[in-house]
Amino acid sequence: MSLASKRCHESTRWGILPVLALALSVAGCAVVGSDQAKLKRDRDRDGEGKRIGSGVSFLEQTLVEAAPAPAAAPGWDVERVASGQDDWEPAVAVDPANANYVYQAITRYTGPKACGNCRLPAIIIRRSTDGGATWMPDQFLAATNKGQYDPQIEVAALTGHVYAVWLDAFTPGSTFTKSTNRGATWSTGKSFAGKGKKPSWNDKPWLVISGDGQHVYLGFNSSDSYVVSSHDGGITFSTPVKTNSDNRYWFHSGGAVSPTNGNVAYFACSTFGSGNTYAGDATIEVLKTTNGGVSWTTTRVDTSREVPPCGWAAGCSTGFLGSSAAMAIDSAGKLMIAYNANDTPGAPEQMYLRTSTDGVAWSPRQRISVVSTSVHNAFPAVATRPGVAGDFRVTWQDDRIQSQTGWNTWYRRTTNGGTSWSADIRLSDRTDGAPYKSANGYQFPYGDYHELAVAPDGWNHVIWGAGTSYTGPGGVWYTRGQ
Repeated sequence: MSLASKRCHESTRWGILPVLALALSVAGCAVVGSDQAKLKRDRDRDGEGKRIGSGVSFLEQTLVEAAPAPAAAPGWDVERVASGQDDWEPAVAVDPANANYVYQAITRYTGPKACGNCRLPAIIIRRSTDGGATWMPDQFLAATNKGQYDPQIEVAALTGHVYAVWLDAFTPGSTFTKSTNRGATWSTGKSFAGKGKKPSWNDKPWLVISGDGQHVYLGFNSSDSYVVSSHDGGITFSTPVKTNSDNRYWFHSGGAVSPTNGNVAYFACSTFGSGNTYAGDATIEVLKTTNGGVSWTTTRVDTSREVPPCGWAAGCSTGFLGSSAAMAIDSAGKLMIAYNANDTPGAPEQMYLRTSTDGVAWSPRQRISVVSTSVHNAFPAVATRPGVAGDFRVTWQDDRIQSQTGWNTWYRRTTNGGTSWSADIRLSDRTDGAPYKSANGYQFPYGDYHELAVAPDGWNHVIWGAGTSYTGPGGVWYTRGQ
């Protein structure tokens, strides 16, 4: 709910958790539920690991507020945490036709399980019927005996039906489900990999749907890039279509469907030439179909040099701060892609934008991050206001306030398709509320993506992960505003 299995899905040196727990205890910040012995890994075919759950959270040290309060930024709420549990990699969606209905999907590593033989992490669904002011009790998306990761959630404007995808371990991997009663209950999951199938495993799903909900596209990787499509609202899906013929490692991290033709869809991807070691150049690519997913063309949008390191954050390995791309399309069919890239190997990456009317010809890149080559920028999100042409909003995370350990979530908006932009607004405005928060922001991004959704009334809904380090623990934070 990820830029890339490189970040959240690979082996992380979780042996440091006992040291972290001890350090926090000595500092007067006791860690809750410190069952560090339960450090397990699922293995994919390449022998990579996914963290299953540390048993560590800041449950007692986290302030969970039920109702919103005004933020320093006019028109915005103070950020609120979803829970005190160990949460990361969230997704958010709002009904494009009814601003009251807002949905969150969160990967949760601690707390109750969905069933006796179910495992953690599990995907939690949160629902609001008052535009994100308050939230109904948390519910599990699905009860399975596998670790769950990387949720995606979308809402069809025509019906209000809610579509979700999660990763049910690497096999069967990306799993699709749908709710026709605004998230109260969910259909049996449909998966696209496993024994006897090609690919045999997959990772890092990304979901996009048409406004009427009939056209559904799901991109995922199995080293190569694959896409499945449905044109009956997710009842049936195509077999996986491989979209690349190279030897690069692909990750889908954004996408869109044409507002006028459900057979035209796009995915924004990042690729790495050295597999999941992330050495060498990365590329930003856009996939496009004009025939409902039967075939796909690829356009290279930009090239980034080698990924910057992140060794100062516990558990962080090369790749976490590497390039990823977000995408949105407005009511007139204009595309915007936001991505982080650098021009010098190992240098901090900057945040750029480009626009297109066809997904093939792209405008020159436009930098929207602060003018500094020492500030790390990562994890973009972009969205549009339903029905309004040229109204794009972008959020991302950077460490401009304090290098490496003072990260924040930022917002900018354009109402003219990117010609001019509002000033930056700092959304992570709380100076307390959890041990990893201070006046400088939060210590490190937690999980390798965050999301932004815009309601038909123009309200923004933004959700992200923050924590002590890549290892964590941490939590998921949310705010809304306009």
